[in-house]
Amino acid sequence: MIKNYFKIAWRNLIKHKGISGINLFGLTVGLTSCLLITVYILNELSYDRYNKNADNIYRVTRSFNNKDGVVSLNLSTVAPPFGYYLPTDFPEIQKMTRLLDAVISPLRYKEKLFNEKGVFFADENLFDVFSVKVLKGNPATALKDPFSIMLTEESAKKYFGEEDPMDKTIRYNNKFELKVTGIYKAFPSNAHMHPNMLCSFNTLRDTAVYGEENLRTNWGNNSFFTYIVLPKGYDIKNMGTRFPAFIDKHMTGQEYVGNQPSKMTKLGLQKLTDIHLYSHTDYEAEPNSDISRVYIFASIALFILLIACINYMNLSTARSVLRAREIGIRKVIGAEKKELIFQFIGESVLITVVAILLAFGLLALTLPWLNKLTGQNLSTGILLKWQVVVSLVLSPFIIGAIAGIYPAMFMSSFKPVKTLKGFFKAGGAGLSLRKALVVTQFSISIILIITTMVVYQQLHYMQKKSLGFEKDHMVIIPYNRALNDKYESFRTEMLANSSIKDATRTSRIPTGRLLDASNAATFSGDSAVPVNTDIKLVSVDYDFIPTYKIKLLAGRNYSREYGTDTASFVLNESAIKAIGWKNPENAIGKEFKYDDIRGHVIGVVDDFHFESMHQKIVPMVFVMFPSRVSFFNNLSVKIAGNDVSSALATIESAWKKFVPDTPFEYTFLDDNFDKLYESEQKQGTLFTTFACIAILIACLGLLGLSAFTISQRIKEIGVRKVLGANTGGIVALLSKDFLKLVAIAALISFPVAWYAMNNWLKDFAYRINIQWWIFIAAAVVALLVALITVSSQAIKAALANPVKSLRTE
Repeated sequence: MIKNYFKIAWRNLIKHKGISGINLFGLTVGLTSCLLITVYILNELSYDRYNKNADNIYRVTRSFNNKDGVVSLNLSTVAPPFGYYLPTDFPEIQKMTRLLDAVISPLRYKEKLFNEKGVFFADENLFDVFSVKVLKGNPATALKDPFSIMLTEESAKKYFGEEDPMDKTIRYNNKFELKVTGIYKAFPSNAHMHPNMLCSFNTLRDTAVYGEENLRTNWGNNSFFTYIVLPKGYDIKNMGTRFPAFIDKHMTGQEYVGNQPSKMTKLGLQKLTDIHLYSHTDYEAEPNSDISRVYIFASIALFILLIACINYMNLSTARSVLRAREIGIRKVIGAEKKELIFQFIGESVLITVVAILLAFGLLALTLPWLNKLTGQNLSTGILLKWQVVVSLVLSPFIIGAIAGIYPAMFMSSFKPVKTLKGFFKAGGAGLSLRKALVVTQFSISIILIITTMVVYQQLHYMQKKSLGFEKDHMVIIPYNRALNDKYESFRTEMLANSSIKDATRTSRIPTGRLLDASNAATFSGDSAVPVNTDIKLVSVDYDFIPTYKIKLLAGRNYSREYGTDTASFVLNESAIKAIGWKNPENAIGKEFKYDDIRGHVIGVVDDFHFESMHQKIVPMVFVMFPSRVSFFNNLSVKIAGNDVSSALATIESAWKKFVPDTPFEYTFLDDNFDKLYESEQKQGTLFTTFACIAILIACLGLLGLSAFTISQRIKEIGVRKVLGANTGGIVALLSKDFLKLVAIAALISFPVAWYAMNNWLKDFAYRINIQWWIFIAAAVVALLVALITVSSQAIKAALANPVKSLRTE
């Protein structure tokens, strides 16, 4: 019986090739979109789950509170003493391991010299916590000895080619040798961090590198990723409630006298598998994703699948007129209603099976595009998990049943007497439902169009808004401390070329995060008055403000002419307001203390966007430290825009002359700026793509409904033409009802889209106001597309010979 159902289903699909092809196309495109999004979502949910103890591994985090108890800084890293004391004070910790990012490290092997990113100092038990395959060397001892290093396969080939790297040495920053003791397989793409090289953590115990004493007592250097393994099923609240007492017990330095440390700083635990989607601290090993993005794209997948199913329903019911006599004959010769229902659902399942097979083929073709867009290494292999395989096997039957149940119920209800006499006319509740389905399709489509337009409006706003400084033609170079004593000569040599406009050193650069802060105070007489608001620190030299063309509101910049400027301060306008001074002019000459420096305010600059527009402009202080030149991390060089290659050659020549042991590498600040909003750019592209797909499939559904309705009015159209109606009038008559449906869809979609995008924009401190014309434009686009779709059918009907349509009357 089932075989017979599918045989008849196949014959009907072949018989009506046009309708079947449109049905198949709509379902295939919809299912391909769903599969693409499914691969993306499954990959996002898989992060760090490759680790054997993934559910029991936690990362220790640290946050800082201001004097009002408000969190001012939240970090995924902690100070090294926490790693020293945690295992002794919390016996439930089964294992603990730490990693320290060396940021950018110049490494040399013979004539090969590279600036390496992804170099981490790691505890010797790292491989007991993380499931990483070691290809050469002993994982238990490879990181035990100081000055040992392990490489990924790619790094080993980069330095050693076809040589065996084991026991060979690499020179680190022209200071010491590191012995290669192992080769490991690179961390999987779905890991939250990707170390390319692992140096022994015991190397840091050497006083020339960091020092054992610093590891035990330096509570201020919050740079250490610290992971612990807890017993299965352990309630982390048990540990969390004991953290304050732990902090008060061990943080007993001079700086905490008179203060309760646990009021100023807190520890937290983050589950390893939650990091990628739920962690948004101020400092992460690598940029994370967001669970809200998973929900958004899961919703889009469901919407597109729903549109595809609605499309199938409308096209199937449109075809029902062609099958009315067939259904009548089947009923006359004894076919029961349930048999007809099974037959029609069988057709739906069959076409869904074909569609899903084609969708897998399209998935293989389109996945490279998605990989390029997202920057990920997505693979169809993630679909081979048994839970996913079972879902995929069942999906044709579930989707087929959902898409086919209404057409099956509708067509099986035909009265055989009426259909055989030719009196069949579908309408009533069935037609109303089909119209409701079209409204649903276009509501979803218009929501996606509005979403896309708002995303691009916000991106345009962020890219064009004045930042308060000049970002164009700014070359950024990682600062090397070897320049400390030679910097002025280095700068003078660069500026001798007219293509170099200016240069400056800073601890941080615009487009980065402001993570440094210290205690600040003003003075009333001789009494210090603490400033309760956090004031973020940027260490600068004389040339920061003129190089970046930052506007001075009052006072002056640091100058080489004043010997006292190392005990002076330049603040931004937000800092002046936070402190409570009346205006920038009023702040000049005021006594001020920051960290351990006491001096006077000499200048106030206008607020500018140091961080991305996700963050508000915060109070900032720009300080020239007298003896902390090593605090500089970046070199910014302003070049002329008319001869970039000459400017870069000049910088490189000077660099190689003064810092020959460090490779010359650079980026442009405007490229860094673009990367701030890379995620939103990708999101906008995906929204655009899927909005177009949704509109396309929705139009196929509208095509089905218009074909169905017009086929019911063929004789009416013939009569109107005989009575003198012109083609334009008939097209307008047939189109207006469908355009009303799109208009209704627009009215439904407007509040939904506004609510969704208003919530999305809340992630930005500086955002657009959603303009009314965006909604109108989205509705107009949908109306135009719908008009073109319906008109194609209406014109065809209007141009038909009325004699043929009236012949049967």
